[in-house]
Amino acid sequence: MNRARFDLALDEECLRCDRGAGGFCLLYVDMDNLRSINDAFGHDHGDAVLREAARRVAELSGGTACRIAADEFAVITQGDLKQGHDAAEMLRAGLSQPFHMAGQLSHLTCSVGIAAYPAHGSRPMLLGNAILAMRTVKLAGGAGQAEYQAQMGVGKREQAALLSELRVALERGQFELYFQPKVDAGSLQITAAEALLRWRHPQRGMISPGLFIPLAERHGLIAAIGNWVLEEACRQSAQWRERGLRMRVAINLSGYQMRQDDFVDRIRAALVAHRIPAGRLTCEITESVAMEDTQATQQAFERLRAVGVHVSIDDFGTGYSSLASLRRLPAAELKIDRAFVCDLDSSVDARSIAQAIVQMAHTLGLRVVAEGVETEAQRDFLVSMGCDELQGYLFAKPMTAKALELWATNDGPETDGAFSASLFDETRPADLTSLN
Repeated sequence: MNRARFDLALDEECLRCDRGAGGFCLLYVDMDNLRSINDAFGHDHGDAVLREAARRVAELSGGTACRIAADEFAVITQGDLKQGHDAAEMLRAGLSQPFHMAGQLSHLTCSVGIAAYPAHGSRPMLLGNAILAMRTVKLAGGAGQAEYQAQMGVGKREQAALLSELRVALERGQFELYFQPKVDAGSLQITAAEALLRWRHPQRGMISPGLFIPLAERHGLIAAIGNWVLEEACRQSAQWRERGLRMRVAINLSGYQMRQDDFVDRIRAALVAHRIPAGRLTCEITESVAMEDTQATQQAFERLRAVGVHVSIDDFGTGYSSLASLRRLPAAELKIDRAFVCDLDSSVDARSIAQAIVQMAHTLGLRVVAEGVETEAQRDFLVSMGCDELQGYLFAKPMTAKALELWATNDGPETDGAFSASLFDETRPADLTSLN
């Protein structure tokens, strides 16, 4: 229905509830990844997918839906919050089914906010509160649902303030890299480290990347932050090399960076500027991003292959990878998602999945890293499975570059960790042939 008819239906539902005839929920649905479909197949294809999405929403809602914006819908569903959540799950399931358009196969996910009347606001407030709930889902990564909570309004104001401060954090030098070591599973010696971004706010203290990275991605700041991480990781790697500490350093790449035309050129330039061999840098890319079947993503992987950097598929096991797609990617390793690692002690299923991932990866010639290792039992299971590298609090928490260097040179606190002796061979000039 159009917006005028929808507003009238919403008025009638509120009047019905005010007379004691039961409650209803307003759902606000936002499509998560339509832009990637437009980028991959063009806007005509994206429009066709969106029309089919609108048809599905109308069909699943029984005709009580309205298209509010290009890829956003509002849906009225009668009943309490449980029925509202059930309706949201039904919408998400329906919209997650593949879209077959002109011989092309596309996949969408959606974020759904739920606001109940009258519990979550009066008639004028209801739509805005449902949108706030939806945005909470988007900030957490999308592909989910949430009901409105009173603190979300405060959260929105806090996010606006945080976004304003995030815009100046780079120029004021508030970002810092911490490093978490990785150990060789055979010798349990440290051979690499993952660079992890931290924001040391002058008033708020240390701010979790889980809070500010979604803001940066949503508001177009992730490119500048990602470029800073790349330069700083390479600068630190070069400094360590001068002091005799030579190991692979890993950085995380976002989906936005993968779709940038010049991001591989930036990687190449940073490696050359700091005289870092390409194979000494690992680019970690989440499985969901790596499996995006878009032309831009595939081209980015091919260019990474040409540069010669070490590519790792992060959070593996949570997405929809296939053997065929993995064979096409220039990855050197897979990182088993921590969700499977944390259940190794107690779950036969988790052990079976981890073992299957290790066997599949080795069949394809890929190394396997397990992250989130916190207990000796988990370590022993992973070593017995043939995992190549381990990472987690059992070995070391993320630490500053200075702390890692002191640890490596035995000037830091006593720990159980040990660095591979090969890291302290006499420093040799970087081999830059792979960058030509």
